[in-house]
Amino acid sequence: MNEHDEIDERITSLVDSADLDELIRLVDSLSGSRDWASVLRTRDACRSALRTGRQVWPIATLCEYRLALHAPAEWAYRVVDDEASRFSIGPLTEVIAQDHTWSELRDLLPFGPQRELVAHERIIRGDRVDEGDVTGGVLDIPTDLFEWEPQYPLAKYSDDGVRADAPYDFWTHDWFETSATSGTITEVDDEETESALRSLVEPWTSASTGRAVCIIVEGDLGTLAAALGRQSVRASVLTPHQALQWLAWCGASAGSHGRRRGAAAGRFNTWWIAAALSGFSSEWDDLRETNELPRELGQRIVEFEWYRIDLGDRHSYELSLVAVNHEEELAIGLFAHDDPM
Repeated sequence: MNEHDEIDERITSLVDSADLDELIRLVDSLSGSRDWASVLRTRDACRSALRTGRQVWPIATLCEYRLALHAPAEWAYRVVDDEASRFSIGPLTEVIAQDHTWSELRDLLPFGPQRELVAHERIIRGDRVDEGDVTGGVLDIPTDLFEWEPQYPLAKYSDDGVRADAPYDFWTHDWFETSATSGTITEVDDEETESALRSLVEPWTSASTGRAVCIIVEGDLGTLAAALGRQSVRASVLTPHQALQWLAWCGASAGSHGRRRGAAAGRFNTWWIAAALSGFSSEWDDLRETNELPRELGQRIVEFEWYRIDLGDRHSYELSLVAVNHEEELAIGLFAHDDPM
């Protein structure tokens, strides 16, 4: 019996007995020796065993994660499909994009949603992707980065898991106090912006215990403070890039208990909520068709004054962003948070 036959026999034996501890040790050993063919066979065996009721899906997930993270492109691309990632700590489209270039993956990935997501993950990392490389059926945004876009926050995947730090942890804040405006408060109903906020932090609220609320008033930061029932609020000015980074981090993250969606999804959700804040999300399709969407967004974003406000409590996942448009005399507050149970 040769070495490969011995490995196959061990895989079969461990899967049949559903010995998860030994299967983890086996995958560690195979990954360490870069025996990607055997890691893939282990994944296939675990997937097949699920049909007979043996609960070895965590090992299939581990195999797929290790292949996407560490294996050469010709092995890694095989696990990027609709079925994979379901139980992974992050989308494998993001995992594989971390250390594989688009030139390595372009001719291997079949056309479809997963290919498009990988392409957009690579775009965020500075790779060049031609329009013809994707069909545009999943993320309806260009395959170019524009000057008004920030350096998007990226997760870091390793054998120990994933780290996705909040961008505001690295900012220097110059806090100031703003008194609440007295007088009548006129709130504005804006279903498009409210819907965009719900989409932005959807895993926080649907798969975890988070909350999200959008408050829009006629006025400025002081008026918004009054709408929050405060006598004053502590605020810090943000650049447009910082505001977009924060939105993108929210849109990519999973909250405390949800499933991470990835940086590509974060970028799309940032474009969508920026369009809603600017009042032209209903014109998205027309602007996209005429290639005017990036220019329009870039112009509108710098028209806002952006603030982070301190509401006095801290959360594991937090959004407390205010956009003020003085020309239209509107203050838009986007608030969301989530914490471990």
